[in-house]
Amino acid sequence: MTSALFSPIKLADLELRNRIVVAPMCQYSANDGCASDWHMTHLGMLANSGAGLVVIEATHVERQGRITHGCLGLYNDANEAALERVIRHCKRIGKSKFGIQLAHAGRKASSQRPWEGGKGLKPNGAGSDEPWETMGPSPIPHGRDWPAPREMTAKDFARLPELFVAAARRAVRIGFDEIELHMAHGYMLHSIQTPISNQRNDEYGPGRQAGWRYLFDLAAEVRAAVPRGIPVGARITGSDWAEGGLTTDDAVDFARGLKEAGLDFVCVSSGGAQADIRTPTAPGYNVPAAERIRREAGIATRAVGLITSPQQAEDIVAAGKADLVAIGRAFLDDPHWAWEAARQLGAEVERPNQYLRVSRALWQGVAQPRA
Repeated sequence: MTSALFSPIKLADLELRNRIVVAPMCQYSANDGCASDWHMTHLGMLANSGAGLVVIEATHVERQGRITHGCLGLYNDANEAALERVIRHCKRIGKSKFGIQLAHAGRKASSQRPWEGGKGLKPNGAGSDEPWETMGPSPIPHGRDWPAPREMTAKDFARLPELFVAAARRAVRIGFDEIELHMAHGYMLHSIQTPISNQRNDEYGPGRQAGWRYLFDLAAEVRAAVPRGIPVGARITGSDWAEGGLTTDDAVDFARGLKEAGLDFVCVSSGGAQADIRTPTAPGYNVPAAERIRREAGIATRAVGLITSPQQAEDIVAAGKADLVAIGRAFLDDPHWAWEAARQLGAEVERPNQYLRVSRALWQGVAQPRA
């Protein structure tokens, strides 16, 4: 029987060999927004992971929109040149396609790296701990350890789509095969969508006729700036997991609006709207929302969140619960996760010539049980 997980899929004009996506995972290792040698090593490793698509970490559309001092950016020529060097290398030596997640951290910006505490930078910090002003739709802090953001003005709202469009054009020049907008996890675009962080009562307030409409227009502007053959999508929230927050019903409607705006797919995540909200910890906890969105919104859908085993991923795709699966930490643990998935599911992955000697046909060790 042919594996569903290892069947091809086409998004716009992009053809992927399988349904496995390396999820975007922040590395907090950039130099003033510029990709570093760490990115060359990390992404170069994943270029031959066996995944059909590797999506690089949240890459921010302005300097003040970074989460931390170590976050990637794509807002000036230096950022573009550094990232182009890495991606050209990865595409030259690897088999996977590469996508980019464009983001603005909003009120979650000016934060510590996770291994430094992961909280908002203190007002009196200096050097690598120096804070900067954040902004959001309403002056509501992300949590007790974050300052209140500056409330956005009409001028701020007018400028934000321009930043995303400019970054998308840079991504096209670099040669990315796919572009997605980060509309989840409490960052800027999600913070405009959810009433947890947006309590305005003007045209940018929460709801389908205000902030949502603004986000659909922003998505349409990015879509128009990118050649039609390159898929453009968004990571969205399937639930805020909080009373008064966004629900899966909202996610279905939001996905419909993004489809009407011209987007080709959505990646369904959840949570992050407020620091004290806890998401479920069950395996594949976002899959039910992804399944509903795929069925009811009629848009290509990717599921993400505690998808760890090959059989679990296979079952999700085979049952029609999602078109693709995004896997993060499992790839950090085993950069050849997709190779092992292929072995277990009776499929093959494309390898570079240098690694052909470990194919099923040429290496007896493939059949040996793993310790």
